[in-house]
Formats: sequence, structure tokens, C-alpha cells
Amino acid sequence: MREMFQQELSELQDRLVDVSILVTTAITKATQAFGESDVALAEEVIEEDHFIDERALSLDELAIQILARQQPVARDLRIVVSALRISSSLERMGDMADHIAQLTRYRFPEKVVAKGLRGTFKKMGTLDIQVAETLTKLLKSQNLKHADKIRDLDDEVDALHLSVFDKVLGETWAGTPVDTVDATLASRYLERFADHAVNISKKVKYLSTGEWTSDGTARIDIIEVD
Repeated sequence: MREMFQQELSELQDRLVDVSILVTTAITKATQAFGESDVALAEEVIEEDHFIDERALSLDELAIQILARQQPVARDLRIVVSALRISSSLERMGDMADHIAQLTRYRFPEKVVAKGLRGTFKKMGTLDIQVAETLTKLLKSQNLKHADKIRDLDDEVDALHLSVFDKVLGETWAGTPVDTVDATLASRYLERFADHAVNISKKVKYLSTGEWTSDGTARIDIIEVD
């Protein structure tokens, strides 16, 4: 029975990695579609979002079954509950990619943001892709250095997000009201994408310590049980 429990916990981790890979594909396609005003690619992201939702739901169902059958306590319980929370955050990251693709589709054939902000959004998109790729490595390897990198990348995204607001609220901004709304929304989606990744990295740390930490000292260990 104990061996089966460990196998189920390992499957939870594998499924988290699978969803993270789908999220990485989604944000990669979404940011490319956004930058190039590629409506066909945007449509792919929108149509494929249900795959992320389905995988996350399947993972949640497995976690609930484990809770019902095994009735875990203490650290074992933290592992299963944390998997549920991480699944939810990954699903939300997929939603952020979908929102970016939706903006691209709405404004086609025009680009979503004014010319003066395109460089900033290109950088934000590149950073979000790096965040997603690093998150997959974190969930797969449990190496804390990846959590630290996610935090650093998020700081860069936050700085660019603030620069977008400075731009659209500045006296020299010549964009239309639609330009302002689109830039604000797109920046918010990209910023929230990275925020969810940071939240996941904190939850992964919680798996080993039982406490929310911010100092990066916790050892990550997703599937080991006491």
C-alpha cells in the first residue's frame, strides 16, 4: 500500500510537469502571435487552451482520489494539497496566454500595441517564456536554483510592467484610448503570468518545510515521503 502511495505521488509530479510543458508552449505561441499579429497562431493558442484545462482537471481528480483513499496526514497531506494548488496556478498561467492570444485576434490585422511599446512587450514575452521553461525545470528536477531564477525573472517583468504604465500615463503618450487599454491589459497578463510562476515556486518550497518561505533556503522535494 505504501509503495502504491509513493507511485501516486510520483504520478502527481509527472502530471504537473506535463501541464507546465503545455503552458510553456502556449505562452511561446501567444507572445509570438502577439508580436507578429499572427492570427492563425493566436487561434491555435485559443483552441488548445482546453488541453491545459483538461490536464489540470485530471490532475486534480487524481489528487482528490488520493485524499479519499489514502487519507494522508502531516507532510503527505501537504504534498497532495500543494499539487492541487500548483495545478490551479498552472491553469491560470494557461489562461493568461489565452488572454494574450485573444487580444491578438481582436485587433487583427493591426498590432495590439503602439509602436513605441513593442520593444518592451517583446522583452516581456521573452522573459515569460524563460519563466515557463524554468518552471518546468523546477517541477522536474526540484532544484532550488530554478526557483531563484524565476524570482529574478519576475523582478524584470515587474519593472517592464511598471514602465508600460509610466509610458501610457506620460505626457508624451500619443496613443488612442484603445491603445491605452490594450497596452494596459497585455502588460497585466504578462505580469500575472510570471506572478503565478513565483507562487508555484513558493508552494514547491512549502512541500519540504511546511512553511511559506521567501529566503530561498528551503530544500525542494516533491515526491519523497516520511
